[in-house]
Amino acid sequence: MKIIIGVCLASLLGVGALVYRATRPAPVYGKFIGAPRAEVADLVDRPKEYKGKTVAVEGIIRRQCKAMGCFFFFEERDRILRIDLAEIAMEAPKRRDGRRARAEGQLVPFSGGMQLMASAVEFQ
Repeated sequence: MKIIIGVCLASLLGVGALVYRATRPAPVYGKFIGAPRAEVADLVDRPKEYKGKTVAVEGIIRRQCKAMGCFFFFEERDRILRIDLAEIAMEAPKRRDGRRARAEGQLVPFSGGMQLMASAVEFQ
C-alpha cells in the first residue's frame, strides 16, 4: 500500500511540474514597442538599410553565452546575427540551442560586422 501511495505522489508531482512548465509565461526582458519585423538574412546582408531603425527579429537560438546568457546568435540561410542583451539583461536564462526567441533593437557595429543591440527580448 505504501508503494502505491508513493507512486501516486511521485506521479502527481511530475504532472504538476509539467503543467507548471507548460503554462508559465515566457521570460521577457525590456519593453517591446511593436517595431517592424526584419529577417536575419536581410539584417546581415543589408545593414545600411536598417541603421538607426528599431527592428524586430525572430529566430531559433543557435548558441548562447555560457557564462551569463548575455548574448546569443540567430542563424538563417547561412547568415548569423549576434543578439546582445547587455543593455537589458546581463544575466538572461540560458536556453538550449533550438529554442525560439524574439528580439527588438538596433543594429550596431561589432567586431568587424554588425549585431542587434536588444532593447527587448522574449524567450519562448
